[in-house]
Amino acid sequence: MPSSPAVSAEPIMLELVDEGGRTTGTAEKLSAHLAPGQLHRAFSVFLFDREGRLLLQRRAQGKYHSPGVWSNTCCGHPYPGEPPFLAATRRTVEELGAAPALLREAGTVSYHHPDPDSGLVEREYNHLFAGVLDAPLLPDPEEVGETAFVTPAELAERHASAPFSAWFMTVLDAARPGIREVTGPGAGW
Repeated sequence: MPSSPAVSAEPIMLELVDEGGRTTGTAEKLSAHLAPGQLHRAFSVFLFDREGRLLLQRRAQGKYHSPGVWSNTCCGHPYPGEPPFLAATRRTVEELGAAPALLREAGTVSYHHPDPDSGLVEREYNHLFAGVLDAPLLPDPEEVGETAFVTPAELAERHASAPFSAWFMTVLDAARPGIREVTGPGAGW
């Protein structure tokens, strides 16, 4: 009786970029995160409810990179050639089961953050997005362990007492001007 061939998943490819965000090639996702890291395109989403509270997610324990830590609403990598705005919307729906009611660009930021727990490296040219979420959440448990809507003061308390992703403060600080445009001055961001 012949044996069936092993089924292997297609590797996930990332778009490599230069310091100006211009595409230079592709690399397999895990290899791009091995030290010293390869600069690649990424996105980070910050969604708020109508009261101006930020939706955080605690990454699922089964994630290969930064499991169980708190982070922004959604983050990830566009497929090669995929516009970052479309990738941000796609992954928000895939991870949280809800599409943003409003989503707008909030700038870009580059960084190089090693993750001491996994030994992996985030070396990213990150497209930032801020928006509003009105729909109920249906998080994918493979991606999201927990969610919480927080005010700036509640975020400060949580950040002081719980582990967050290595990139969180870098992307939050870079996105603040765009976040203020979405939430208004009264929300305190």
